[in-house]
Amino acid sequence: MKVTVVGAGAVGATSADNIARKEICRDLVLLDIKEGLAEGKAQDMMQTATLLGFDTKITGVTGDYSKTADSDVVVITSGIPRKPGMTREELIGTNAGIVKGVVDNILKYSPNAIIIIVSNPMDTMTYHALKASGLPKNRIIGMGGTLDSSRFKYQISQVLGCSPSDLNGVVIGGHGDTTMIPLIKHASWNSVPVTNFLSQEQQDKIVKDTMVGGATLTGLLGTSAWYAPGAAVAKLVESVLRDEKKLRTCSILLEGEYGQTDICLGVPVVIGKNGWEKIVDVQLTEEEQVTFNKSADAVRSMNEVLKTL
Repeated sequence: MKVTVVGAGAVGATSADNIARKEICRDLVLLDIKEGLAEGKAQDMMQTATLLGFDTKITGVTGDYSKTADSDVVVITSGIPRKPGMTREELIGTNAGIVKGVVDNILKYSPNAIIIIVSNPMDTMTYHALKASGLPKNRIIGMGGTLDSSRFKYQISQVLGCSPSDLNGVVIGGHGDTTMIPLIKHASWNSVPVTNFLSQEQQDKIVKDTMVGGATLTGLLGTSAWYAPGAAVAKLVESVLRDEKKLRTCSILLEGEYGQTDICLGVPVVIGKNGWEKIVDVQLTEEEQVTFNKSADAVRSMNEVLKTL
């Protein structure tokens, strides 16, 4: 199995590091346009192999897409990261051109690859990659909801004082500070609804803190986060290559599901060897559906910007 990660910045390199450590694939290519960056990071990671006990071969390349040939999964992290005070929407103009160029080059050498989009604004870039590539819808997956759901469970665990791994919780909708929807009423602690243990005030705070989780980290770090995004990427790649049939929240094309069409939004899906294989309906309440529709409207307005480029 072969995986390519495009973009050797913090998120891309951390994704590659997680994939290598877990030995999800045999060959891993890290590609960047900056001379020497991918090569240096790949060599640095390879020098940890005997210390960490993995056998994944990591190759760094500068702009040479021929080295990515026959990749089973390609992760696209390329684009400018968010800076403090910058919204994901402000990234559209720059990142749309970058993502399209990457997709075109990747498909020249790996026409059967499953593509995972990380570049922001993630839902719009996922939609853009799908429309620009003409690929079957199951082969384009936006990572955002997997990350947001992990952040949601972290926030719940902080209030409950429990292990995050004992929690189930999903965030649907757009991958944005105002568009994501943490489904607090559906979250559970080893099958027991978390609302049994939380006041309404605590629930509201968890939802709010989850929604601004990315912006909070951007403010603290001065740039976008990378550890959790890198781990989320590795989980998705693993679910595909090991055909795990894992239930993850991902941004995928909706064609009537959840009351929306011709838009990529985060919903729970089964991830396996064919990419995303099945959409799971969590049966939203009327209020949740209204909120989901508002999220879709916001993402759709961002997608409209693509027509002006």
